[in-house]
Amino acid sequence: MKAMILAAGKGERMRPLTLSTPKPLLVAGGKPLIVHHIEHLQAAGFRDLVINHAWLGEQIEQALGDGRDYGVRIRYSAEGEPLETAGGIIRALPLLTDEGDTWFLVINGDIWTDFPLSRLIPPDDDCTDAVLVMTDNPDHYPNGDFHLGSDGVLASDGPNRLTFSGISLLHRRLFAGLDDSAGKLGPVLRRAMANDRVRGVHHTGQWLDVGTPQRLDELDKRLSHGGVPS
Repeated sequence: MKAMILAAGKGERMRPLTLSTPKPLLVAGGKPLIVHHIEHLQAAGFRDLVINHAWLGEQIEQALGDGRDYGVRIRYSAEGEPLETAGGIIRALPLLTDEGDTWFLVINGDIWTDFPLSRLIPPDDDCTDAVLVMTDNPDHYPNGDFHLGSDGVLASDGPNRLTFSGISLLHRRLFAGLDDSAGKLGPVLRRAMANDRVRGVHHTGQWLDVGTPQRLDELDKRLSHGGVPS
């Protein structure tokens, strides 16, 4: 199974840090954010990775090359003008799937987590189009994204709202009939949720949305001192 790291955003909340450096190459704990992901994926057994990019994307290719230094193979999906999340995934689908490999993992480039990626195993059924890793709601996002039922099925609304971690296992049929103008991933997932075709896994360990300079600094301090973000 292949994996994709979403790395095409402009990183506007990270400015001025991202005016000359793409967000995935910002450093925490002595290494770029995207390298943490590559090492995490490699340790979980993923060897074939796809990275999309747009803003300053040539710097990402120059820094990571073909991935051999990390024990993986990296291919790139260059977007020019950045697509939204669903559009970026759809643009990369030819690199991610084939007739014998219809599931793939996607991870946002601007998070940090200790979630064991090897836990994500494709469901053995035809009734699920996506499996999302959900996490407890952080202070800066108290209302969460989706409701996780006791049966493991995710819904748009409900009392047990958790935050989507940015880690998902997706089947290519989730994007049937769509092209790379599809926009954001959220509406695509909600349409599937309306038909009970999305499941969730609750991660109670460490997770951080590294979306601002302050949270990047927090992560850097924690990792540099051998700790993890709280």
